Amino acid sequence: MSPVSPELISPRSPRVLAARRLAKRNFRGKEQLFLAEGPQAVREAGAQPETLVELFATVEAAERYADIIGGARDTGARVHLASEEVIADISTTVTPQGLVGVCRFLDTPFEEILAARPRLVAVLAHVRDPGNAGTVLRCADAAGAEAVVLTDASVDLYNPKAVRASVGSLFHLPVAVGVPVERAVAGLKDAGVRILAADGAGQDDLDDELDKGTMGGPTAWVFGNEAWGLPEETRALADAVVRVPIHGKAESLNLATAAAVCLYASARAQRAPGGCRSVTKS
Repeated sequence: MSPVSPELISPRSPRVLAARRLAKRNFRGKEQLFLAEGPQAVREAGAQPETLVELFATVEAAERYADIIGGARDTGARVHLASEEVIADISTTVTPQGLVGVCRFLDTPFEEILAARPRLVAVLAHVRDPGNAGTVLRCADAAGAEAVVLTDASVDLYNPKAVRASVGSLFHLPVAVGVPVERAVAGLKDAGVRILAADGAGQDDLDDELDKGTMGGPTAWVFGNEAWGLPEETRALADAVVRVPIHGKAESLNLATAAAVCLYASARAQRAPGGCRSVTKS
């Protein structure tokens, strides 16, 4: 039997009601499921084994994205044709794109991340805005980071806005969630990773760090709250507190922009002669 229903799924179907509830954090946590909306996110979810559980698609979207529908079928996901009204009811966006997937949580145990001996990690400590969290995750993915860690003081990574802002990067790299910042820093240090706290009031300048050649080794960047940065007790855990230099008249950089600058600075330093990515690992 085809996984695609021959008729449009009813708005009152238990499957539709269950998907709609995943917009709320308590239901996501209880079911260990979250929503991925739009063709990019659904395609990336379907590329990961046993991640995409269910897919709702309008008739138009099913025809336009036949490859995604076929991929969902191949993974064993249940695929439902749905009216635009049903998709709008499930979706959390103003203008839905016709595809909404239900996905399993992707948490990676923190110990697995440490065992992989990561060379570049983004740690989100006290990050509260889901759009920023998703965008930093996207930046980390683009810069070649091996992992992202969200502390227990940070936003829910499976918030629909965070999932959308990651633009599929959520499905690309290991993410550990709910890790106390002290445990995150201690574990990474024990794994030989240097801890850099990004803070606009940092004593050390990013340009100076690059000039000194200190950024070629395994590094974890700790990013703080959008409004007030990192608390003193968190800064004290780091090996250095680094600021991104402001060469023009701008007061500051927003969190996602600063994260992109810092992560790419490390990525470039690590790929330079003598950097940890230019040395063959045994």
